[in-house]
Amino acid sequence: MKTMLISEFKAKCIAVLKEVQRSQEAVLVTLRGVPMARVEPLREGAPKKEIGALAGTVEVKADIVHADTTADWES
Repeated sequence: MKTMLISEFKAKCIAVLKEVQRSQEAVLVTLRGVPMARVEPLREGAPKKEIGALAGTVEVKADIVHADTTADWES
């Protein structure tokens, strides 16, 4: 499986999607070496899922480390 930095994926998103579909090879997208997403080709005849079928299946790997709520914002 090919690995790609998230910045490269962002810059070449459409081309990557087309290449994944053409080659039928998945691409692993990473952020600082940590896997963030896997782009896989959609197989012809793959069953279509109902809207919301994937609800609750995404794991969020982010958090607010520090938020300064006392600072005034300039207008």
